[in-house]
Amino acid sequence: MNAQARVGRIGVWSLELRFGDHGEAAEAASELDELGYSAVWVPGGIGGDLTGDLDRLLAATRSMTIATGILNIWKHEPAEVAEWWHGLEHTRQQRVLLGLGVSHAHVIGDAYKKPLAAMRDYLGLLDEAGLPEQARCLAALGPKMLELARERTAGVHPYLITPAHTALARQAVGPDRLVAPEQGIILEKDPVRAREMGRAALSHYSSYPNYRSSWQRLGFSEGEMDALSDRLVDALFAWGTPEVIAERVGQHFAAGADHVCIQAITGAGVSVAAARPIWRELAGALL
Repeated sequence: MNAQARVGRIGVWSLELRFGDHGEAAEAASELDELGYSAVWVPGGIGGDLTGDLDRLLAATRSMTIATGILNIWKHEPAEVAEWWHGLEHTRQQRVLLGLGVSHAHVIGDAYKKPLAAMRDYLGLLDEAGLPEQARCLAALGPKMLELARERTAGVHPYLITPAHTALARQAVGPDRLVAPEQGIILEKDPVRAREMGRAALSHYSSYPNYRSSWQRLGFSEGEMDALSDRLVDALFAWGTPEVIAERVGQHFAAGADHVCIQAITGAGVSVAAARPIWRELAGALL
């Protein structure tokens, strides 16, 4: 099964489903599956029992794909990842997509080395372990990582980007590779409140060199990034009514996306209960 068929058209990117209450997360994932969302993406972060969490979500769902956004290559040995994947039943293998990422130097510390070379090495070890290209993609932002994704994986899963980046990604990877951007969404019509929520969500990332370089390539100035300007917030987050949010998702598809995964910005931490009504309400506009 190719990656486009594996993830379908509309998914959910969620901290809550990995780090929230496990019982609530299982119920919510099952509901998302029933609603018609075709994939759930969960973060890898600093490591932890990621494959165990994937197993938990696979068990809670029947047909949707469970994907990583992303598996941190510094925290998981490729041989162990491949061994876990090979140990899955075939039907579950077909429901897994491993989004791989290089994280950030200040997060990893002294172990961090040139990210492009590190990712090439990691993919080579996955090749040796027999984990197929169609079961993996890259969290690629810049041109060199996009090129590597085209050459060695099923495609790309960019994070904190705009439809303009989706167009660049499609051009870079060509017509046959997956383009599956994450889109932050804020179900709030008041512009002041919506932008406050967007800034709060961005504050964690605004000093990260990888993201700043990406936003600079998209035309944002240092001042806009430092201030988390209205223009930057409005570009990175879709806020307003379900119809307005659906319009932004449609812009990604018009720019060349195969799949878009929405991330509900709730302002409530990793609360499954806070995210769940948003997923339900957006289902009517997106699915």
